Amino acid sequence: MANNSSVVGGETLMRSINYRVILVQVLIAIFLWINLLLITTFFMKDFFYTTMRYILFANTLLSDCLVLIITNVLLIYDYFRLTMQMWYCLIFYLLSFLYTFVTPVTLTAMTLERYVAICMPLRHAELCSTRSAVHCILIIHGLSAIPCILDIFVFASAMINFHKQYRVCSREVFTFDTWHGHLRSAISQLYFLIMCITIVFSYVKIMQVAKAASGENKKSTWKGLRTVILHAFQLLLCLIQLWCPFIEAAILQIDFMLYINVRYFNYITFYLAPRCMSPLIYGLRDDKFFLALKYYALCGLYKKQSSDLFFSAN
Repeated sequence: MANNSSVVGGETLMRSINYRVILVQVLIAIFLWINLLLITTFFMKDFFYTTMRYILFANTLLSDCLVLIITNVLLIYDYFRLTMQMWYCLIFYLLSFLYTFVTPVTLTAMTLERYVAICMPLRHAELCSTRSAVHCILIIHGLSAIPCILDIFVFASAMINFHKQYRVCSREVFTFDTWHGHLRSAISQLYFLIMCITIVFSYVKIMQVAKAASGENKKSTWKGLRTVILHAFQLLLCLIQLWCPFIEAAILQIDFMLYINVRYFNYITFYLAPRCMSPLIYGLRDDKFFLALKYYALCGLYKKQSSDLFFSAN
């Protein structure tokens, strides 16, 4: 009787885990489809890929797509307990780690762009040109690569045999000592502090301009302020995910099933949720992008003459 109860409980547990994996696959498929539609819309009109805020927006979309694909591959490998050589695991891990930072750093840059547009409108064209956007993206990737470079040095110092081993790929296998985890935590908190200061500074300055503005300018300024608030919330979710590994490591020492549940919750809340907010902020709230998205989603991509007439009228 006890054996039967054990089997039933085990089947229930496996069914629950299967449902979770299926749910994640459905969510990722939906987010990737939406992001790809937004990326297609971005490249269909030169106004978007020559405007800095849309270029940065596209950068977040591409970053989010990469993170979703890589983390999903690692999730499937981990679920089925598939092993891979540590060199390949390192590549997946570094790409995931890099673009985990790229998204919040890009969001901070987008907030600064809104600050310049609202508080320094006369210099906006000069400071936020297409060339500046390209330079900004390079700087974003450079800043985001710093934690990865430190991890590469730590990994390079590991013994040669470790590089050739086959293991289940996860971030835990690259934490060789306690100080290494503390170093990652310190870097994440430093990034968090700098980004928070930038967001708060931009919010305060835009708020001052919003109070002094009038008429149409006031409406535009308050809309920019709401965008900054949404960026701040999205940034908060992205930055919390940088702390998730340390929370999960502590819970793992207490209870394994609790660790599984918390890790699933963190993945849904702090990895997937922030990456569905970018389409909300620019895909739906931005009038020009929403009209373009609606046109291409409903009318197809090949009516170029009608498309030009449509956009020139707006």
